[in-house]
Parts: sequence; structure tokens; C-alpha cells
Amino acid sequence: MKTFKKLKQFYWPYKRFFILSLLFVLIVTAITVIYPMVLQITIDEVIIGNRYELIPLLSIGFLAIMIIKGIANFFQQYYGDVFGVTSVYHLRDELYKKLQRLSFTYYDNARTGDLMSRLTMDVEGFKFFLAAGFKELIRVVFLMLTSLAVMFYYSIPLALVTMAVMPLLILVVRRFDKEVHPAFRSIRKSLGNLNTRIQENVSGMNTVKSLSKEDFEIERFTTDNKQYREVNIRTSDIWARYFPFMEFIGNVAMIVLLVFGGWLVINENMNLGSLVAFFSLVSYIIGPLMHLGFIVNQFSQAKAAGERLLEILEAPEDIEQKADALISEKITGHVTFNDVTLKYTKDDDPALKHISFDAPPGAIIGLIGATGAGKSSITQLMTRFYEPAAGDVLIDGKSTADFNLKFLRKHIGFVLQESFLFSTTIKENIAYGNPDATMEEIVAAAKRAQAHEFIEELPKGYNTMLGERGMGLSGGQRQRIAIARALLIDPSILILDDATSAVDMETEFKIQRALKEVMTERTTFIIAHRISSLKHADEILVLDEGEIVERGTHEELLSNGGHYQRIYDIQYQDKQAIMGSV
Repeated sequence: MKTFKKLKQFYWPYKRFFILSLLFVLIVTAITVIYPMVLQITIDEVIIGNRYELIPLLSIGFLAIMIIKGIANFFQQYYGDVFGVTSVYHLRDELYKKLQRLSFTYYDNARTGDLMSRLTMDVEGFKFFLAAGFKELIRVVFLMLTSLAVMFYYSIPLALVTMAVMPLLILVVRRFDKEVHPAFRSIRKSLGNLNTRIQENVSGMNTVKSLSKEDFEIERFTTDNKQYREVNIRTSDIWARYFPFMEFIGNVAMIVLLVFGGWLVINENMNLGSLVAFFSLVSYIIGPLMHLGFIVNQFSQAKAAGERLLEILEAPEDIEQKADALISEKITGHVTFNDVTLKYTKDDDPALKHISFDAPPGAIIGLIGATGAGKSSITQLMTRFYEPAAGDVLIDGKSTADFNLKFLRKHIGFVLQESFLFSTTIKENIAYGNPDATMEEIVAAAKRAQAHEFIEELPKGYNTMLGERGMGLSGGQRQRIAIARALLIDPSILILDDATSAVDMETEFKIQRALKEVMTERTTFIIAHRISSLKHADEILVLDEGEIVERGTHEELLSNGGHYQRIYDIQYQDKQAIMGSV
């Protein structure tokens, strides 16, 4: 029950619905126990005692009981569902909020398909037990206790024989629980792997088809699907071993009770009607005890689901915000790195080593280097996507750790190498960071990003609906919309992470010419592989294996004959070779 105690905050505030549902469950259960008593009176008093005048009274009474039971069943089902649905509504809401708060470190190791499985399948599994499992467990216990009390009223010897069987059935159910819980956890994990495989395949279908890897992907999916099948078969094996055994114990107990009860009737120590009623009550004992296996099954699935949900809820939030976090009137964009070292995890090698530089307001800083050199890591530290392992990152002379996170990130515009667009209109995509922007402001941002012209050519212009991840647009078009989105928030610091990599040379030139005006108003960091994108930078930082190996202007770096010179020679030799071949 440890898992349920940890998740108590999500369902306990709505206990009134559970209590109401439970109240009607108890009414239904009490009425259920009355059935055998009516049967006993019918046999002993009406049939054997020839008191046929009781038939109308028994019929009316039985009809009234059925009506009350039907009404009670409606309310126990309704309030049970309200309890479950309301509880998981807030649980799912908190899970989603938690995902928004988790840092990049968490998502570096998380898988999209598995997270989707947790927020859908696992939440639903937990809801089912809240809505039905809890009250079903209490119903079974209450039914057994009330039935046992009536059984003692009819025959103490037969009731004692019935109780002798119960410990054995309970022991079997406990052993079943110990085996089935790990099995259900394996099923949940395997389903998460399967969902991840499907999600990755659908998202990367263009890559799969372009490289003719359909057979490879089918083989990988078949492997995961086979694993999911095997863990389900192992779980079915547990069921197949335990439930027939429990049924066998129950049937043996019924035979013993039938023989003993028949002997009592023959010796006139018990009425026939009482024996028939007793056997009906025995089914309310043996049946629920066997049904405990199904409840344990639901409990184990809910527990396994709850454990996976707690893994998200209890995941450490690496980026913490101070209670007195700063919210100033304006950020000028003065960025300073003081001997900064970055490790993505404690056991990793440093991604950045002793990085120091100063970027005054309005400066243009270029970052260049091989893939994995640490260029993007520098910019991600400014927005506190990660925390430095050593040193300090300052903005306007204050540590980024002192700022309110929303305030800080609102003043930093990001255009990533892979531009993500949402499945909504182009207008809403551009205004995503500033939903209160006017249409004039949206159009102005699009013009600066050289996106207005192609947007106007679309059938619905700015109201054109985009497909998932911006499907329907070219890579360059998606990137220009992402640039417009960054410009619309009017950031004090603009970060262009290889932002023109997906556009042709002519479009890149147009974008850079349009951005020159924008860059004069804000501090800009340009990550690029093309030296042509960095020539106008006030300072260029050349990185290699997480360290700054050179710094200076374009002209200064060319005169040094170092890393930058070699990159320049490679790029322009290729260009000259191409021109020569033409």
C-alpha cells in the first residue's frame, strides 16, 4: 500500500465520492445477503409449511428489495466513477505540470513513447482500481463477514467447517499476488518500449524510407512485440496455475459441506430451507475468496502503474528557483561566463571546461567548432536548461540562478537547429511566445525573418494549418517561422543555434541582412558551421572538445593560422573547387 499512500494527495480530497459509493455498495451487499433468507422462508414456511398466504407478501417484499438494489447499484457505480475520474484528472494534470518543470537532464534519458504510455495507459490503470477496485475489495470483505454471521445463525458446525477452508484460500491468494505483481510491472515496461518504438518509427518515417530500412524497423518492432507477447504469456501462466487450484479448493469445500449438511438434515438437526440458504451463503464466501484473485490482479496492475507514475512525480528537479527570485524591469543582455564547467551527469566527462568570456549588451558573439565541441551547451547554460558544475553564468552582473526562470527565459529568444512547429496555424506558431501580439506585429516579425512572402502565397496565408511538426513546409520555411517566433518576443538576448542551416545561400543572405538591424538592439549569439554566417561577429569563440581554443574577430583569427584558419581553408577550398569545375 506504500504506492497508494504516496499518491493519496490526488484521491483523498475527493473521499466524499468514495464514501457515498461505498455506502450504496454496502446497501447492495446487505440486500444480497437477504436473498438466501427469503429462499429459506419460501422453502420452510411456504412449500413445506403450506403457508401459501405468504406468497403475495414475499413477492411484494422481493420486488421492493430489487428496486432498492437497482437504485443503490446506480449510485454506487456513478459515485465510484466520479471518484476515479476526478482523482486521475488531477493526477494527470500534476504529471503534465511535472514534465514541464523537469530539466533537459531528465529528457536526455527519457523516451517519448514511454512517457506517453505512463500518462495514458498507466493513469487509466490506476483510475480503474480507484473507481472499482477499492470498493470491490470492501464489498467482498463485507459480503463475507455478513454471510458468515448469517451462516452461524443457521448452523454453527457448518460455519466452522467453512471457516477452516478460508485460511488456505487466503494463503494461495497471497502467493498469487507476490508472483503476479512483478509480472504486471514487466508488462507495463514492455508496453512502454513498444510505444516508444512505434512513436520513433512514425516520427522518423521519412528517414526510414529514404534509407530503405523498412525491413530493419519491422524486425526491431517484431522483437519488441515478441517481448511484450512473452511477458503477457508468463502472466497468463501464473493465472492458469493459481485459479484452477483455488477453484478446486472451493469445490472440495462445497462437497464436504454438502455431505455434512445432508447428514444434519437427515438427523433433523437442520431444516432443508436452512441448508439451501446456507449453500447460497457459502457461494458468497467461496466465490468472493476466489474473486480476491481478480481484485489482487487489479491491485497489482494499479500498483505497477502507480510506481511508474511516481517515478515521474518524484524525479528530481535539477533546476530550482529561489523563493526570492529576481524579476527586474529590463535585461540589457550583458552576458558573462566566469570559469564555467559543465557536466551533464556526475559521472560524465565535462562537456565544457573552464569557459570564460564577456559579451556586453548589443554584442554579436559567434560560436564555431566541430560537432560536440560545446557550442549549444554554452547557450543552454544562459537559459538554465542545465546548471554549471563549477563557475558562474552572469546576466547583467547577476547569476542566472538568482533570476525568476520565466522572466529570464522570456528575455532570451531561441532559434534551434531543429525548428519545432506545433500542429496549429502559422499565425499561432509565430505568436506562441507572445500570444497577445497583434497581427501587425506578427507580420512584422515574419518580414524580418524573410517568411512573409511565402506565407502570403499559401492558400490561407497566416491562417494555414500546419501538420505535425510543421509537415507541409520545407525545412527552410519551418526555420524562418521559428526565427519570426523568436523575434516576436523582442528578446534582450537572441540565440541562433545554426538557425540558417536549412536554408539556401540566397535566403541565408536575406535573413542575415534582415537580422543585422535586429542584432543592433540585442546581444546575439550565433552558432554556425558556415564562416560566412560569422564574419560580422564582434567576437568569435572557437571551441574544441569543450574548451575555447581561439577567440577574436574574423580578421584576427585568420591571421593566427589556427583552428579557425583551417576551417576557413576547408570551406573556401571546397567553394573554389566547385567554381573551378563549373
